Amino acid sequence: MRDRILVRNHGEALKPTLAVKLDDHRTSSLYIGDGLLQDTGFMAALGLPSRIAVISNQTVANLFGSCLNNLSAEHELILIGDGEEYKSLETYSQVMDELVTRQFNRDMAVVALGGGVVGDLAGFVAATYQRGVRLVQIPTTLLAQVDSALGGKTAVNHANGKNLIGAFYQPETVLIDAATLRTLPPKVFTEGLAEVIKYGVIYDPEFFAWLEDNANAVLGRETDALQFIVRRSCEIKAAVVADDEREQGQRAILNYGHTFGHALEAECGYGQLLHGEAVSIGMVMAADLATREGYCDSRTAKRIKNILAAYRLPSTPPVFDKHALLRSMAMDKKVQQGKLRFVLPKYIGSVFITGEFRLVNLHETLDAYSDLCA
Repeated sequence: MRDRILVRNHGEALKPTLAVKLDDHRTSSLYIGDGLLQDTGFMAALGLPSRIAVISNQTVANLFGSCLNNLSAEHELILIGDGEEYKSLETYSQVMDELVTRQFNRDMAVVALGGGVVGDLAGFVAATYQRGVRLVQIPTTLLAQVDSALGGKTAVNHANGKNLIGAFYQPETVLIDAATLRTLPPKVFTEGLAEVIKYGVIYDPEFFAWLEDNANAVLGRETDALQFIVRRSCEIKAAVVADDEREQGQRAILNYGHTFGHALEAECGYGQLLHGEAVSIGMVMAADLATREGYCDSRTAKRIKNILAAYRLPSTPPVFDKHALLRSMAMDKKVQQGKLRFVLPKYIGSVFITGEFRLVNLHETLDAYSDLCA
């Protein structure tokens, strides 16, 4: 059965699928369904201001731009390039110039229509334009729907590290339409599954087991399977974010696989390795390090590697320079007082954050995976 959102009559408020409760009585509302962008009544009832700036790229605008006509608001489209290399200060500055030139005021809203690059950059724009304007996320990739659109992390990249320039800024609304996932190229759809699998590893062993048993349904993009993995992933992330919005503690578990993964992205060049692919490799490498440290057993590490393979995700990195990778890892946002910290698994459903590891084991992990890609 499709999990559709029913629009109420007589101007009644829409009922969100999930509501992320934040400090200071703030709430971020999530709507999850199938065909929502085509639902004229639903889109008109979102309650946006009379003027909005929609940030997107040409590919996404060609697919879903006409759906914006269903909004009860005047919208103007601002296009950015398609790819991680466009999540930059240069693109950010160009978008800001457009907002100023078009005389947008503070009573506007920014709508991010696209994947993670669009969502992260548009979120940073909303956080900083005239000291903050309303933000709506409409993620169109699996990775964005289950991860980057929810939680309030906005950023652009620096040449020396991923997401080093940004702000915490929560969207007031996140609209997730599973129908957009059927338009994705296989590789782009598959990379998002790395973040889905991550939630099972860090939080929910039953979800992990379900993913092990239902790879065919998910890879076949069956409606019920898609909506289930999106909703469960969002539920898990919402629970973690509500407890630690600004990543002062446990929210960092969401970065499982990202310390290795972000460094690989920076080392290989943004856009050469998809984010989800890098996270997949990073999860395997983190499990390898955890095994060497004695935190988890080899069976746990093998289950993680096997499920990623079942979902057609990589576990072997491209060729990398170990010392360059270590330099990139030193710029990781989890570094505290000059000490690198990792999110490491203990067993499926449980991870922890630690800066206590033997450097020789880290080098052995890097050497082992360097040999695999040589």
